[in-house]
Formats: sequence, structure tokens, C-alpha cells
Amino acid sequence: MLRIKPFFLVLAACLAALTPGVCTTAGADDLEQVIASRSEEDRARDTARHPAETLRFFQVTPGLTVAEGLPGSGWYTRILAPYLGGTGALYGLSYADRMWPMFSIATEEWIKSRKESVKNFPTAVRGYTDNGIATRAFTFATVPPEVTGTVDRILLIRALHNLHRFEARAGTLTQAMAAMRGMLKKDGLVGVVQHRAPESATDEWADGNNGYMKQSAVIELFEKAGFELVADSEINANPQDQPGPGDNVWRLPPSLRTSKDNPDLRAAMLAIGESDRMTLLFRKAGQTR
Repeated sequence: MLRIKPFFLVLAACLAALTPGVCTTAGADDLEQVIASRSEEDRARDTARHPAETLRFFQVTPGLTVAEGLPGSGWYTRILAPYLGGTGALYGLSYADRMWPMFSIATEEWIKSRKESVKNFPTAVRGYTDNGIATRAFTFATVPPEVTGTVDRILLIRALHNLHRFEARAGTLTQAMAAMRGMLKKDGLVGVVQHRAPESATDEWADGNNGYMKQSAVIELFEKAGFELVADSEINANPQDQPGPGDNVWRLPPSLRTSKDNPDLRAAMLAIGESDRMTLLFRKAGQTR
């Protein structure tokens, strides 16, 4: 059946497009419309991140309650908040406070800013849309009791490697897996996008410290935590990225950390593009949809 979109939704999208970076499509049910209304800077990475295809694969639809793992600067938040609409909910789910000092780049000011970003998530969401979406923020260690069993989708987009790299030291992944199981509804799903290491890589190199993990290892970790794989996709694959010993994901765009003073190396990294990524969908083991 052909569905004609109400005039006020189309008008809202047009107005949003006049204000780059701000979406005001209240209750929008058109993912492409929301994606197209973002700033030019955000849209520049769509060819590497494939947001429409990824969110459809994760079965994200308007009105759902979604927990976004490590929202960061808000790239996906600026899609999710207007797309989920006023009948949906969006939670910012971040690393536990005790995890930030473990990063090698951690300074007192950096740690403070990471903690403040958690508190500021609802304010940021209100700056991206005026649709009245319910929003709150917490960490894997501070999930409110009332959230238990209420979440439709949890999205871990390039956030898993840090949880894994500190697992032996602080049990960070174990805590996160338990928190996610508790948050999900009976038929809820976890969507994962993660930098992918070659299966030939050593376990030591692909432990998350270099940003990469093996797809087989990620699936095994979820299965041990009481989840099962629903589906996998090559939506975010990049066969040009073939990392080896000595490489890390931050050599590639957008970081380009290793080539800031080397134009030839920078050109080579830009030619590779963003990292090769697995895209996986999980549910709690034993559940049927």
C-alpha cells in the first residue's frame, strides 16, 4: 500500500534541514528523512557507517525504547532521537566511572569530561529534537531498577573493545553483559558493530587494546554470557582494511593518529578508509520472537 506522509512531517524535515545538526522531525517514521536532515559533517561519514542499513538490520523502529552504548559525540544519537519519536525512549548507556582512569590517555580533566557527558546526555538529546522523546542516562554499573526488563534494543557501536580490554583487570565486560541481560525485554535485541580483526590474528593482539576483535571471539563471548546470535551482516565490512601486528584501528580515518606528520602514510590510510567492521544481532538465549 502506498503511504503518503502527512504534510506536517515533510514540512518539519525541510525546516530541520535549514538548521544543520538539529533535527526537529517529531515522531518521524522515515529513517531516510531523518538521516538526510542532519549536518553535512554528520552525513559525510554515512558511506562508511551505513546508518540506515545498520538500524534496519538491528530492527530499530519508531516508538521503541533503545539504549545507546557509549553515545560519544552524538553521531548516532542525532539519528535515533528524532527517528524513535515522542512515543519512544532513548537512554545513554556509558562505561562505569571506574573504567575511565584505566585509559592510557586519561587525565584528570579528561576523566571529568567523560563523567559529565553521561549526566549531560538528556540535555544533548533535547538539543537534537523537540519531539518530547523520553531520555535518561546511566552507566553499566548504575542501571536504575525500574529500567529492568523495559528495553527493546541495546546498541553497542564500536564500544565493545574497551569493555573487553579491561575485563581481566576489572571485570568490565562481565558487568556490562549482566547489565544488558537485565535491561532487555523478553524479546529484546542487542546490536553490535565492532572493528573486526582477521581470524588469523593472535588472541593477544585482538584483545581490544588495538581496537580490533575477532568475530568468532565476540560471538563466543555473547554466548557465554547467555545470548545467542540471531543474524550477522557485512553491511559495515571494508575488505581494504587488513590490519597486522603493529597496527591499530586509530591509524585509519577519522583518527589518523599515526600519520599526522607523514603525508604519504596519511594518503595510504585514507585510501583504506574506515575500519572493517562486523555487524551482529543477539538475543537472550532461549527466547523466541
